[in-house]
Amino acid sequence: MDGARLWNAAAALKESEQEICAPFDTVSVCFSKGLGAPVGSALCGDSDTMRRAIRFRKMLGGGMRQVGIIAAGALYALEHNRARVNQDHVAAQALAKAVNEIEGVTAVRPDTNIVNVTLVTAAAPVVALAAKRGVHFLATGAHTVRLVTHLDVSDNNFDECIRVTCLALRQAVTGEG
Repeated sequence: MDGARLWNAAAALKESEQEICAPFDTVSVCFSKGLGAPVGSALCGDSDTMRRAIRFRKMLGGGMRQVGIIAAGALYALEHNRARVNQDHVAAQALAKAVNEIEGVTAVRPDTNIVNVTLVTAAAPVVALAAKRGVHFLATGAHTVRLVTHLDVSDNNFDECIRVTCLALRQAVTGEG
């Protein structure tokens, strides 16, 4: 299972990570998406599968030395950031609500921290306008963008993030300066 956003899925579904992963032989988890570690992923599975995975990794030249600092970041993220993932989901719902108040823009109400937005105008100018104001998001299609809330946007500056995002969306749709 690709569990890059496992922590968000578990929070949204109100299930444990173990319950979600039960049907799978292996799961790859990411410590940077959702948990905020600087880097790091892990492959999890039974001991026989992990022995084979390590062997194949070594055969293919994959390996790192002195990874303690990466492991420390992942451990910190697991211990300190898992409990706050729901805050990102609440923030995404607030963002979607604000975005939906803009004519010509439709946000899908999110279950997690990802807000998918459809625009009546091209997405690229919206992304550029927001970036000029310090808010970065991704064009996922000609008329769609993806907004992701995460722990790097604190409660203190989240209102400003919503304001700037909505301003960029409104300007792009209306063409107003």
